[in-house]
Amino acid sequence: MERTLVLLKPDSIQRGLMGKIITRFEARGLKIVGMKMLKMGKELSKEHYSHLLGKPFYPDLEKFMTHHPIVAIVLEGKECVQVVRDMMGPTNSRKALPGTIRGDFSMSTSRNIIHGSDSTETAEKEVKRFFKPEELHEYKFSGSDYAYAPDEQ
Repeated sequence: MERTLVLLKPDSIQRGLMGKIITRFEARGLKIVGMKMLKMGKELSKEHYSHLLGKPFYPDLEKFMTHHPIVAIVLEGKECVQVVRDMMGPTNSRKALPGTIRGDFSMSTSRNIIHGSDSTETAEKEVKRFFKPEELHEYKFSGSDYAYAPDEQ
């Protein structure tokens, strides 16, 4: 099974949307194998957003991401990275379709509620960035019996 990292950004927490977003992943049949609330420090922000460091909007992004708590989640499932990306919708929330997380809850590019890994390679790095191995849990998820046909499990 594939894993991906999801970050519920400060705007989702401040607006009371955590439960609604997590419920969508569970309802889809994705297994939560790790979850925690944390305050992202400046060093972690610089590491996570290293590809954006030179952009003019980075200082605002860093301030936004480091001044309030976030929730980090590791989800597991078949083709999990792409499933989560499809559920989130595009980064520019104004272009996100209704029914996607961003399409239903956001109107912004920089305050877009959620982050999800963009590839399996990135997911592996990001999961390690936010979680120690002992913070990830293996368990029998009975939802898999209903989310997948027997030949897909």
